[in-house]
Amino acid sequence: MNYLHIGFIGTGRIARALIAGLSEKKNTVISGFDKDAAALASVAAEYPVQPCLSVEEIATKAQIIILAVKPYQIADVLEQLKPSLTADHLLISVAAGISSEFILQNSIDTLKVIRVMPNTPAFVGEGMTAVSKGKMASDDDVALACDLFSSIGRVAILDESQMDAATALSGSGPAYMFHILASLAEGGIQCGLTNNEALLLSAQTMLGAAKMVLTGEKSPEALKREVTTPGGTTEAGLKVLDENNIRQILIETVAAAAARSKELMK
Repeated sequence: MNYLHIGFIGTGRIARALIAGLSEKKNTVISGFDKDAAALASVAAEYPVQPCLSVEEIATKAQIIILAVKPYQIADVLEQLKPSLTADHLLISVAAGISSEFILQNSIDTLKVIRVMPNTPAFVGEGMTAVSKGKMASDDDVALACDLFSSIGRVAILDESQMDAATALSGSGPAYMFHILASLAEGGIQCGLTNNEALLLSAQTMLGAAKMVLTGEKSPEALKREVTTPGGTTEAGLKVLDENNIRQILIETVAAAAARSKELMK
């Protein structure tokens, strides 16, 4: 029986969510290393993760290496990994703003690299992961990465030039949604709802609206028109959004995050 051995370098929040999904897959072995021994022990206690003592041990055991560390840590980790890397390894990076070319320049030039940008709804199996391939990776490598990350939600294959936009929209996007939800709930509270009632109504409404868009049957604008009756309550609310130019504010929000993603590489 052929086993797929996946090694995690870093076992933080996103790694933990992916490990939770992958632990359900058959014929998959998971190893992990974290400089924080307590974090690694916690993950290993909850999921079938084999603890490793070094990044070199991960490279020795795993066919697929998932770099789940902070962007500023990537160069140091690659320096440690480099002597143990081969052209047979597939390295998947979740670090925002770190290009596949940077990884190649700081490792070996034959390394197969896949760059991904997951997001925190992965914790509830509703993640959105953008996937792009480095120049040495194949379509089969991309397909494998998509299969792995589909265990925590949906996957989109993008050109690497689009990854800053994906980081800004789906990577940072949950924070925007939480901000909007908190604001809508506050409006509900001011209109007489309890905190719990307002959060339930706003969150379930956002979830349902998102699912309607994801069917692909109608555009958001078309769906908005269907909800809006001339002279009705929805029109009154939308008028306030338009008067305050909320659409442009949200566009600028994504643009600012994308610009910051580009800056991280510099």
